[in-house]
Amino acid sequence: MHVLPTISTMFIVISAIFVGFGWYHIRKGNRETHTKLMIAGAISALTFFTIYMSRTIFQGNTAFDGPENLKLAYHLFLFFHITLATVGAVFGIVTLILAYKKNWIRHRKLGPITATIWLCVAPTGVMVYILLYVLYPGGETKPLIDAIFGL
Repeated sequence: MHVLPTISTMFIVISAIFVGFGWYHIRKGNRETHTKLMIAGAISALTFFTIYMSRTIFQGNTAFDGPENLKLAYHLFLFFHITLATVGAVFGIVTLILAYKKNWIRHRKLGPITATIWLCVAPTGVMVYILLYVLYPGGETKPLIDAIFGL
């Protein structure tokens, strides 16, 4: 069993759940609950990132070992997921900073965009996990750049 990928994927899902409920609560006017849920979502996302980067640094990433005819589609999907996750993380940090600074006008404008992106990042991350560890049990472990580009 792939313990660290499973745990890190669980944290990204938990993060999205917190973000989804946090968005729901701000729409209902529950600011205090919204704040707590969004902080929990950020901590969960940071936990994911910490586990992911630790595994990448110390073990490398798992190469896709599925059928040859799916490799291009998988790598395009992975590139989309990584791009979306990076944009989502940057937006998340900016949105949190705006809230911390009580810049509510900009926070209200950026928050829904950030949440939407993050609610797309989590399912695409789960799909990457399923493709790498469930449907086509992982290939060799290699450095990040090799795994991303299928080298």
